[in-house]
Amino acid sequence: MSVLIVIPARYASTRYPGKPLVDLAGATGQKKTLILRSWEAACAVSGVDRVVVATDDDRIRKASEGFGAEVVMTSERCANGTERVAEALDALGGAFDIVVNLQGDAPLTPAWFVEDLVAGLSADPVAEVATPVLRCDGATLNAFLEDRKAGRVGGTTAVFGRDRRALYFSKEVIPYTGKHFADGDPTPVFHHVGVYAYRPSALAAYRGWSAGPLEELEGLEQLRFLERERPVLCVEVEARAREFWELNNPEDVTRIEAMMARMGIA
Repeated sequence: MSVLIVIPARYASTRYPGKPLVDLAGATGQKKTLILRSWEAACAVSGVDRVVVATDDDRIRKASEGFGAEVVMTSERCANGTERVAEALDALGGAFDIVVNLQGDAPLTPAWFVEDLVAGLSADPVAEVATPVLRCDGATLNAFLEDRKAGRVGGTTAVFGRDRRALYFSKEVIPYTGKHFADGDPTPVFHHVGVYAYRPSALAAYRGWSAGPLEELEGLEQLRFLERERPVLCVEVEARAREFWELNNPEDVTRIEAMMARMGIA
């Protein structure tokens, strides 16, 4: 199957304006912008035919072209990454079997997360949309809970049925556990990894739907599929001793830099 990775990136983030151009220092102290680190993560994925950055901002375009990325300019009217990916696919003329949305705030996404995601969607002839979920250890769950107590909205959690179809996604920590987990303990909470794989038919349908009340309340684009009763396949991925976190708030910069230092990521 032909695979396209699109990295949607916008400058006017509500919680963190200018986020794609924020510098992140790696283990050696070398600084790279968030969009560059996301591009490098995308280029590390095997079995991909093309990688593009999709943006509506000239500052992001110039920075991306500066490190050799292919850029597709999209409309300012795109409400979220999925709409931007759909518009980018149209601009490229379609012709891909699977389109991956690797959001531009997830520089720590390991290549195998995306590879397993594409394999999961390819193996399910009925599914049109898939997304990775990662079982939280106690340290990650406790970090989620600390963010909530501090009034910060960061990572997203997911619950799904035995058929691996998503039941719900939330910026709250679900399901409720009511107990404390040590840092290394496995928990029943799953971190939703902000990556999506779509068949082109799903993207075409998505663009024709308006946002529903749950999407507007949570600010989660994938809920548009669930509100339209279109199933989302959850593909469980393994950390393999890698730490994972997304850059949602300014406070996440130091957290991600500390993770890169521990993992030796330059």
